[in-house]
Amino acid sequence: MGGVGYVRGRLQDEGWITVYPKRGALVRGLSEKDARDLASTRFVLESASVTAAAPQSRIDLADRLAGDLDLHRSALADGDLKRFIEQTVAFHRCFVEIGDNQVMLELNDRLADRQRFLLLSLGESLLARCQDITTEHEDLVARLREENTDGFVETLRAHIGDTISSGLHRLHR
Repeated sequence: MGGVGYVRGRLQDEGWITVYPKRGALVRGLSEKDARDLASTRFVLESASVTAAAPQSRIDLADRLAGDLDLHRSALADGDLKRFIEQTVAFHRCFVEIGDNQVMLELNDRLADRQRFLLLSLGESLLARCQDITTEHEDLVARLREENTDGFVETLRAHIGDTISSGLHRLHR
């Protein structure tokens, strides 16, 4: 695909860097508002997609994700935060995939780097929450299996909100 110019243009278009001609570039982090906006957008994409999915698709997804939870536990047991984050991003992507809406999936995929960046920036506060995150993921899978979409949506809202809220103070240090 493209070279350095393409990558720089994409990073600039997505707000990751500000380019100052003949002086260089400034890499921008995520503000508290950015983190909250990301959480809100993820919630909309994931909850709408799961709600729109066929009942059997939700049950099939629950079966598939139940097996993935073992990978979460393994990464947590190994203390491998990067692997845990990658598995978390993939886990949540499945909720958008199930809705069979290519535009929503593309939007989700464009947000994935921001999600990774945010989760990595939470560092120790995320590591302290990994067990809770895994338990919340188990709850989300259970709601899918029970065909409880309202319960899924409320569990998802709390899960995304708790993860963001627990680490926002780190963004200000």
